[in-house]
Amino acid sequence: MPADHPVVLITGAGRRVGAATARQLHARGWTVLLHCRRSRDDADRLAAELNALRAGSAHVLVADLDDPSVITPLAEAAIAACGRLDALVNNASTFHPTPVGDITDADWDRLFGSNARAPLFLTQALAPALRASGRGAVVNITDIHADYPLAGHVVYCMAKAALAAMTKALAKDLAPAVRVNGVAPGAILWPEGEGEMDADLQREILRSIPLGREGGVDAIAETVTYLITGASYISGQIVAVDGGRSVWG
Repeated sequence: MPADHPVVLITGAGRRVGAATARQLHARGWTVLLHCRRSRDDADRLAAELNALRAGSAHVLVADLDDPSVITPLAEAAIAACGRLDALVNNASTFHPTPVGDITDADWDRLFGSNARAPLFLTQALAPALRASGRGAVVNITDIHADYPLAGHVVYCMAKAALAAMTKALAKDLAPAVRVNGVAPGAILWPEGEGEMDADLQREILRSIPLGREGGVDAIAETVTYLITGASYISGQIVAVDGGRSVWG
């Protein structure tokens, strides 16, 4: 790719919010590094789609962010892919309930691993490249439940609160060369698999949203894209994209 194409690494980019963000940044001329763990097939299809539009503009990187030993190799692979890095989107997340009385050490490790530890150490590993960019930006995908806890999900809420605090702290520590912001989704797309919500809980959540509907993944992708490409004087902020739900608490 030409040297003037900025490069972004998006974790958890094979599907959902990560994939939508990759498409939006790619459409604005960015080269996208698509990290995935279990969604390799989805990530490969997305890369093929984007490379068909602009050859060499998408690369897939595979790593299990629950394993601390992969962080340095992932960072090195990201830099090696294009020789530079201009933005990082910490989107990969684990979500599942942890009812009090049944919480285990494994729950703590899984939920804090992907939602707090990996974003911190990946940002740290990539900070030199982001500083060298001259336009470095980090966007962390937090959650409105960091401030308004979701019943039965205490460890997830704690991990996302840690990520929100990290966002503000790193905005100080990486300034002035790198801007760090967060996006806190509300009801964007219902969780799947182990963290799937039952229909009654979904209806309860929708009743608390002033706009009365799910937001969809593009709502998050648009905000992430703005914070990376169009918000040169914004840092240390967490933008709630929740249809007004946080007004209700």
